[in-house]
Amino acid sequence: MLQILSRDHVTVSVDAVVYYRVHDPVMAENNVEDYSHSTRLLAATTLRNVLGTKNLAEILSERESISHNMQSSLDEATDPWGVKVERVEIKDVRLPVQLQRAMAAEAEAAREARAKVIAAEGEQRASRALKEAAEVINESPAALQKPVILYHPRNLLYIVIISRLNIELQWDICKKIEYEH
Repeated sequence: MLQILSRDHVTVSVDAVVYYRVHDPVMAENNVEDYSHSTRLLAATTLRNVLGTKNLAEILSERESISHNMQSSLDEATDPWGVKVERVEIKDVRLPVQLQRAMAAEAEAAREARAKVIAAEGEQRASRALKEAAEVINESPAALQKPVILYHPRNLLYIVIISRLNIELQWDICKKIEYEH
């Protein structure tokens, strides 16, 4: 697990694996003192260098392309040693606990904001339905004066005095309000 500082100054812990093979044993023994240790050190340095140029979002979303870039870079660097880097995999990227908490709080705030917008839109539809009901009542020549109870999406109770409205029309208005919510 390597600790790496990203371009946007976030410290992340990264697990990566380098798969390599020796394609020329003579070069591996003559051109470098310990090809295995040297390859691992070069991989760690390359990982730090590459991820240090990326911000956190890029590290999390572009792991595969970062792995391919690292593989080609490592393969080129280890070729004179007789070593062929076949694959690099970034296995795990761990975020600091404080950052995880901050991201969770931000996501919760975004969900609450969306819920408030949805509730406000529901209130808007309910008020439009009440306005339409009032307009229908004012235009209706049939006359019954009766209080009608209308329910709001937030379970708030509205009591509207409906004048000059027959019972069938009242039923239609109540059904329309229920349908819209």
